[in-house]
Amino acid sequence: MRIIGILLIIVGIVGLILGGFMLGDIGIAAMIGATSGLLSGIGFIISAKRINN
Repeated sequence: MRIIGILLIIVGIVGLILGGFMLGDIGIAAMIGATSGLLSGIGFIISAKRINN
């Protein structure tokens, strides 16, 4: 689960950067998708820590 979380965080950060380069509504949609991926990755890492404890 930790690997999935790390990959989601990486994809989220890259998506935020690329969304900043895009113009108009497509950039906003890309940033929203990247934010959800970033938050999902953080959730996966938090849940992995709680499962291990």
